[in-house]
Amino acid sequence: MSFLKTLKLPSFLRDWVLRKFEDEDGSFDTEELLDFVNTYMPRKEAWISIKERIITGFEKVKLLTKIAIDISIKTGEVSFSLPEFGLESKETIIEPYVWDNVKDDLVKGSDIWGVVELGYRLPDDSVKPKIQGKIKLTDFTSFCPYDISLDFYKDVRNEFNISQWLDVLLGAMDYNAAGYNDEHSKLAMLMRLLPFVEKNLNIIELAPKGTGKSYVFGNVSKYGLLTDGGKVSRAKMFYDNQKKNPGYVVGHDYVAIDEVKLVQFGDVNEMRSVMQGYMERGRCDVNGHEVVSDAGIIFLGNIESDNMDEYKNMLVDLPSLFRESALVDRMHGFIRGWDIPPMQPKLKISGWALNTEYFCSVLHLLRDDISYRAIVDKIVEVSDGAYERHVEAVKRLTTAYLKLLFPNVRTVEDINRRLFLNYCLRPAVKMRAIVQLQLEILDPKEYKTESKKMPVFKLKEDY
Repeated sequence: MSFLKTLKLPSFLRDWVLRKFEDEDGSFDTEELLDFVNTYMPRKEAWISIKERIITGFEKVKLLTKIAIDISIKTGEVSFSLPEFGLESKETIIEPYVWDNVKDDLVKGSDIWGVVELGYRLPDDSVKPKIQGKIKLTDFTSFCPYDISLDFYKDVRNEFNISQWLDVLLGAMDYNAAGYNDEHSKLAMLMRLLPFVEKNLNIIELAPKGTGKSYVFGNVSKYGLLTDGGKVSRAKMFYDNQKKNPGYVVGHDYVAIDEVKLVQFGDVNEMRSVMQGYMERGRCDVNGHEVVSDAGIIFLGNIESDNMDEYKNMLVDLPSLFRESALVDRMHGFIRGWDIPPMQPKLKISGWALNTEYFCSVLHLLRDDISYRAIVDKIVEVSDGAYERHVEAVKRLTTAYLKLLFPNVRTVEDINRRLFLNYCLRPAVKMRAIVQLQLEILDPKEYKTESKKMPVFKLKEDY
């Protein structure tokens, strides 16, 4: 369906549309599909005409978009915003009888995708207090057209060997596995999915231009958020005291900060303090307001070829926020983006692949499965006196690899020692070891000490 590329839909949204219109043979009625897209998925610049239809034409308009719910503590009034169109909650209302019908779907997260039906509540000056005109939600239909069985997904993994499974995962990301030269480059690409399956996983990736960083974090999952650079303040990221609004981290699986070399972080000292606290514990305090979330923080930046060396200071061109070793220490792993091939025609998916919308929903559900971490804790042994941040980082990364590559593992007895070492534990150690090398360069007095060197990780003999 190459014509869909011109619509610039996120992968998960494109796959939802395709699934909606495919027949039993997997064929599509192109005209019917395009008519749906043009009707229910208008571009942002069409918002003025949509408002005109709602407010002056008294039409009910349906849109397939992202909706965020806000419930006023002061008044109990329920309102909503449509981030894709810039509609703010102060301009909207959900009346009680509508809320009773739709709340089960809308309380599942801060940003929910679905078909919203919009109408208009007329202003009324004859009563006190005066009733303001507002756009109202009249109906909502959940975005997901099917129920997902996580057990089925786990069981299906048994039908594939590891090589075949890597190809399945790449296809679900919109990439053609046959276009990669070797397994190493495939695994390098799949590292980007680790924060999709593990809570509060903090990653930094530095890569040459054109390797698809923004595409993966902005298009594969409806549960993540990719910032568009610019200024990333404490208010935007965590909590806005003036507007009483939660920041990016609330309600998302991850927040990927794009083009980090060019980002302005506002008050750097304040941002560093709050960021460090959040990256450490998954919670932080903003002027008395506690922010709690399981979103990982992902830093994405370009790197020059001369700096593609973990034994050199690879953070030298990043903002001053990254010159503090305490912040870097809270990054669990480093992705060497130069191991990922630049995007080219042979890497673009062709033919059938696992539905991306289904895939991102599975990854989201895997975040809540704590059995994988229990297995990792039981079978991984660490040398005495190990620095706790190294231990936690490696175990968290190992758990993410296990969920991603071996979701069929249910118990310790299901573990293949060789595969676990090669595809889970050793890659996790390597990702954290690069962070340690950068720490030693930034602060040798602190991190070249015996107490903070990388410990030895191995499998227990008796598990």
